[in-house]
Amino acid sequence: MALRAPALPLPLLLLLLLLPLRATGCPAACRCYSATVECGALRLRVVPLGIPPGTQVGTVWSCGRTGCPQGEEDPRSGISASSFPGLQTLFLQDNNIARLEPGALAPLAALRRLYLHNNSLRALEAGAFRAQPRLLELALTSNRLRSLRSGAFAGLAQLRVLYLAGNQLVRLLDFTFLHLPRLQELHLQENSIELLEDQALAGLSSLALLDLSRNQLGTISREALQPLASLQVLRLTENPWRCDCALHWLGAWIKEGGQRLLTSRDRKIMCAEPPRLALQSLLDVSHSSLICIPPSVHVQPLELTANLGEDLRVACQASGYPQPLVTWRKVPQPREGRPRAQAQLEGGALGLGGHSASDTGSGMLFLSNITLAHAGKYECEASNAGGAARVPFRLLVNVSRQQPQQPAQPPPPAARPAGREPRPEAGSMAFRALGLATQTAIAAAIALLALTALLLVAMICRRRRRRKKARGPPGEGALFVNDYSDGPCTFAQLEELRDERGHEMFVINRSKPLFAEGPAEAPADCGPAEGAGPGLRVPPPVAYEIHC
Repeated sequence: MALRAPALPLPLLLLLLLLPLRATGCPAACRCYSATVECGALRLRVVPLGIPPGTQVGTVWSCGRTGCPQGEEDPRSGISASSFPGLQTLFLQDNNIARLEPGALAPLAALRRLYLHNNSLRALEAGAFRAQPRLLELALTSNRLRSLRSGAFAGLAQLRVLYLAGNQLVRLLDFTFLHLPRLQELHLQENSIELLEDQALAGLSSLALLDLSRNQLGTISREALQPLASLQVLRLTENPWRCDCALHWLGAWIKEGGQRLLTSRDRKIMCAEPPRLALQSLLDVSHSSLICIPPSVHVQPLELTANLGEDLRVACQASGYPQPLVTWRKVPQPREGRPRAQAQLEGGALGLGGHSASDTGSGMLFLSNITLAHAGKYECEASNAGGAARVPFRLLVNVSRQQPQQPAQPPPPAARPAGREPRPEAGSMAFRALGLATQTAIAAAIALLALTALLLVAMICRRRRRRKKARGPPGEGALFVNDYSDGPCTFAQLEELRDERGHEMFVINRSKPLFAEGPAEAPADCGPAEGAGPGLRVPPPVAYEIHC
């Protein structure tokens, strides 16, 4: 009877499961175990390559007292084989990862827990975790996420816990978490969320904990929390709540039964606005004090005529509490046959630009380079929790008529230099078609050029006058030196030369030097460069007698 190897003790089996993988299947500096890879605090900028997926990472043989099944027995030890389930936990925290490269996590299909907290992630691409259908926990705490795109969590149908605290989120748009039907915990605290759209939490039917504390929320609607049918814990503290009529429902809901979702600390929802209710608890404020002032709208004038090519600004002044949101829109007109004069301009095609005006948030309608397409009826709407108000505004576009016929002028030249177009005159239709700002700039440039030309002419004339004044009598200040090496000329000859030229004359007698520092045998009639001996580098100074 063949003897079978005894079964491995349970502690020894657990030790084998926790043994690190071989270095050949683990990224550098990371620590790899049977189902866990740790790559934290390594200053990584991207997800490291070569992370072992963990499927079939090793084989453990074990058999019970009854023996191993036929075909699954190690011939050497008689222990049956079983495979590890695959990589389930990946630690990438405390690094500098700024972006999840496409496909970086694709091989890790068996992943259950992914920790990416304390990194530099700025955005999540749509479908970034689509290859992790088994993921249960995702930690993105303390990154730099400013927004969440629709579809960023697509494919995470099994996710239970999502950590997004400590980021820079400002708005949560509709259907952001639509692909997380089994999510149970959503941590959004310590962000800058100031707007939670009505359908932002749609699809979170299994959510039990929602943490929105320490944000910038001023209000929240009943519709935003309505999809949370399984909610058990709600945290809303440390937000600048605006206690007006929009929060009527929240106070009543907490008093009626919502307080079961709030701890004693979470019930302290403090008002930040209006000033008369600041630092008071919402639960202590009576419903009659939670008021809103419906908006009122004023547009002046209600009708305006603009010229083609101009820029236009129309102010819409809105008042109310809370501050109304102002929206401009163009009212669609029924399609009718328009007169030909309105449809075209001097036979040219009509440009359809700037057809509508979107919400600017400042109550100002901006229209640039006005065309016939801008003409029509507009509407300014202001809305807040107290209601909405609208004011119509009509814009007319002035189509300039053709200029009266001018006397016959000579025909233009047959050909113009290529690339040069005639400049429109101030009274021409082409000049009128320019915008008001453009016309003003052209006029200012022409005036500046004219002023510059006048200044140049004045400077030229002034310099000419100075030159005329600076001129003296002929010959004044001139000095003529005549070299008569054959001897001095007489004073009569000097006077004769003076009379002919009118200049002062000087005569140099090179045959009579006054002094000479050099060899005695040097010739007397040498010039300053010739009196030095051949061995001297610097010629000696020589002075000659000058007669005048």
